[in-house]
Amino acid sequence: MMSQTNPDAGSIDLSVELGRLKLKNPILVASGTFGYAKEMASVVPLKELGGILPKTITQNPRPGNAPWRTVETSAGLLNAIGLDNDGIDYFLANHWPYLQATGADIIVSIAGKSHEDFVSLANRLNEASGIHAVELNISCPNVSGGVDFGTDPQRCFDVVASCRKVLSCPIITKLTPNVTRIVDIAKAAQDAGTDAVTCINTVLGMAVDWRKKKPMLGNIVGGLSGPAIKPIALRCVYQVASQLSVPVIGVGGIANLDDCMEFLVAGASAIQIGTANYYDPLASIKMIQGLPNAVASLGATSVKQIVGSLKT
Repeated sequence: MMSQTNPDAGSIDLSVELGRLKLKNPILVASGTFGYAKEMASVVPLKELGGILPKTITQNPRPGNAPWRTVETSAGLLNAIGLDNDGIDYFLANHWPYLQATGADIIVSIAGKSHEDFVSLANRLNEASGIHAVELNISCPNVSGGVDFGTDPQRCFDVVASCRKVLSCPIITKLTPNVTRIVDIAKAAQDAGTDAVTCINTVLGMAVDWRKKKPMLGNIVGGLSGPAIKPIALRCVYQVASQLSVPVIGVGGIANLDDCMEFLVAGASAIQIGTANYYDPLASIKMIQGLPNAVASLGATSVKQIVGSLKT
């Protein structure tokens, strides 16, 4: 119950729960935009974050797509990186020890070309003690195969259910907006036992050099992120949160405290910051610092009280 007078900001409970996943605050940094955390450690106090999602890992090392891999747009960023990463073996041997030592809550992002890939990766992660959750990236638009699990409800259900059997830690399923009805995919993930869903991954787009009559991205198409996709992400968060019981993590164009609050009120239990990390590495910390006053201004004493409080 919200208090009639605004509470003291210092007393605000910032903790959130996403199924079995408990976080000290709802501000996370999105996979692919924060490296393996080591790159940001000299700038961002890692322990203050609600959670860190390192770069997505795959079964085998991936060199990524041919250049150009990124193109700046008028209101965002097009990327076709192609999940460039060192593979699961290198991750466990070299990146995980550092990540575990940060003291931050780490959510590991994985992607597979096949159902078997996802299950194998989930199995391997059982070797790494201390993982707080695993995010299933079934929605990357820049690689072949993996996105199919995010556009077909049955395939989504099957891969989430299989990973659920393997993993003891919480599971988050990252959804694509490049579908007709995102609620259908979210329901499949919910029915399969996911602890939460992330809405959304990037929106499929492209850029063209008309003088050369050529696409600007080596992959021809890529994923659009940043301010341009915020209204789409908000819509997806609202639709999923208002129609299903699965907790939602909002991501897409979140750059400041107002953006964060909009997503929470629309139904997100937590948010991820992506593109903003590139031009304002402290965006996440600024949001964490401003969150208590913003929540208190609504007469609430906890973040949980304002989640999904949108009046329609």
